[in-house]
Amino acid sequence: MPIAATALSGDMLDDKAVERLADLQFAAPSVSITDQGLTQSVNLRGIGIASGSPAVANGVAQYIDGVFQPPIITSSTFYDIATIEVLRGPQGTLVGSNSTGGAIFINTRNPELDAIGGYAEAHYGSYDAYGVEGAINLPLAQDVAVRVAGTTRWRDSYYTDVGPFANEPGALDEQAVRVGLLWEPENFRALAKVEWIDKNTGGYAYRPIAGTTFANARRADYRLLSYNAPTLNNERAFHSSLELRYELGDGIVLRSVSGYLNKRINNLYDLDGSDRASTSDPAASFVQVSDQFVRERQITQEFNLISPDEGPFTWILGGYFQQNKIDVIIENRSGDFVGDPVDILNFQDKQTLGVFAQVGFELSPQLELQVGGRYSAYDVTSEGSVTIGSEGPVFGPNGLVVANLAGAHDDGRATGKVALNWTPNVDHNFYAFVARGYKPGGANNATSEFGPETVMDYELGWKGSFLDNHLRTQVGAFYMDYSDFQFDALEPLTGQTGVINIANATIKGLEFQAQANVGGFGFDAGLAYVDSSLDEVVIVNQRTLPQIGQLGPQCPTGTASNPPVCFNYAPFQVTAGGGPNLFSPKWSYNFGLQYEIWLEGGSLTPRINYAYVGSRWTNLLYNPALDFLPGRGLLSAQLTADFGDYSIELYGTNLAGKDYVSGQSGNNEFYGAPSEVGVRARIDF
Repeated sequence: MPIAATALSGDMLDDKAVERLADLQFAAPSVSITDQGLTQSVNLRGIGIASGSPAVANGVAQYIDGVFQPPIITSSTFYDIATIEVLRGPQGTLVGSNSTGGAIFINTRNPELDAIGGYAEAHYGSYDAYGVEGAINLPLAQDVAVRVAGTTRWRDSYYTDVGPFANEPGALDEQAVRVGLLWEPENFRALAKVEWIDKNTGGYAYRPIAGTTFANARRADYRLLSYNAPTLNNERAFHSSLELRYELGDGIVLRSVSGYLNKRINNLYDLDGSDRASTSDPAASFVQVSDQFVRERQITQEFNLISPDEGPFTWILGGYFQQNKIDVIIENRSGDFVGDPVDILNFQDKQTLGVFAQVGFELSPQLELQVGGRYSAYDVTSEGSVTIGSEGPVFGPNGLVVANLAGAHDDGRATGKVALNWTPNVDHNFYAFVARGYKPGGANNATSEFGPETVMDYELGWKGSFLDNHLRTQVGAFYMDYSDFQFDALEPLTGQTGVINIANATIKGLEFQAQANVGGFGFDAGLAYVDSSLDEVVIVNQRTLPQIGQLGPQCPTGTASNPPVCFNYAPFQVTAGGGPNLFSPKWSYNFGLQYEIWLEGGSLTPRINYAYVGSRWTNLLYNPALDFLPGRGLLSAQLTADFGDYSIELYGTNLAGKDYVSGQSGNNEFYGAPSEVGVRARIDF
């Protein structure tokens, strides 16, 4: 495949200790995934998503069994996986919008027609972590098969909450089941999958960043929390997909992929992450609680007409439709804030349409020209408001509406790719291409919109095979012009946080991958260097604003500040940006070594992995104390005894016991998992 990509099989995920999406950054170069609680900021080469707003779309398109996934569908555990593919760089033709950084394809195992089979696996490890997973494949007729897979997992929290509620944030109680049905008579195939997920974590685990308002509650031990409010996190999801393929007499394939998903999340936060004392009564507790409900429903439909893949001329035509409905309901309650409480309602209705085509011309037996184009159209309408003081003595039972979040936005862009692929022999492929990607804009409210992001990517690459395919390598270089970066900032017009565009950025870098297998020895490695630079922008430094709750919109000229009616933000505006792109480590690399020792009736394989993700910035202010995530290197290992259908494995993750910050949201920071060891047993049948 003439593109920068990393492909991981289900077995390779186990080898590299990849259990969920966030772990991919330790297995594939140029991947950065930053924990932000409800969403995870997934970035490839420093491009993806840098906002938690429901108005903002992915910059790295994620797919499960061919169905696009919005940002909140990211946190469930992998099980019964066939392959995961990470495609780096804009995928503006076949994937379309939402892929300025790249795309991640998660492909689960399909039912098989040939035999009854499956597996069962159990594990036990640190923090009383235990669980089982498995799958069974059943042919029901000559052309019908069903596959049922599931997992259930439990784990104690990595943290101790010393507050009055003894919460267990970060604990795990997860169940999931997936059913696949395959019907494949002659030249027709229908593949349907449905999945249910129910996950509880006891809430998100975080603490105030050192130097922020509530950081006096910080303790030296990362694993001690001090919440003075109850916390919870419950995610329920339903995923479904249906792929239909029909091969016409001349080899042309008509394909349809339909998808529906419905995800609901309930969160209860201690907003400040601390047990800070009240400002009005030092003996009392200062409580900030947020009760959050988020629901997203999505319908997708794609049609393709695909030529045979042999011959001097190949092509694919397609059309795409996507509808998203997002409901966000937040109730914030706090002890000392003026205008308490705060109610936030935000309802988004999004629609995406796309048409695309790609053709390949064989200019010679070794040289192919590939040209693709796509046009995407996007439309969103939103409703909602921010209200303070409802059912209170100051503003009456209905409160005071301080921001109207109703708005509308539409845009569209042409994207695509022109590539030359040269294959001088079966062992080597060279490619060069220019590609354009696009991510849609949106509306903060009726008077404030933000524009789409676009990126132009120029790439050269070489994939080689040596030593009779025992050694495979991939080398690539890229240069990208990135326009209108989307970022969360406070809008003086409304006094609420919205999304703004930064003019331009440049991103350039190199990537390298290698895999080797000689005798019982195995080796794999990945390396990425990414250098980026963002333009400057003027924003409000929210950290310097008075901490008195809602401040209101910008006061008219000559009017004094009078929160929450209005506030003068001019003295708090600063020049930001002018540095590297956010969530973009300059260096990242990983490698794994293993050696298979043959035993009578089986084998014993020790394996060691090391992965490093470099430091990155999380905010345009570039404050080294508040906006900087240091780099971290993690060590993991396995020792696997394999006896054909039976195996047992000892495993360890973060074996060096590295304490590290995995992400930030507002003035709080999240932490990575500590050292864990355990045993895993599996039977295949």
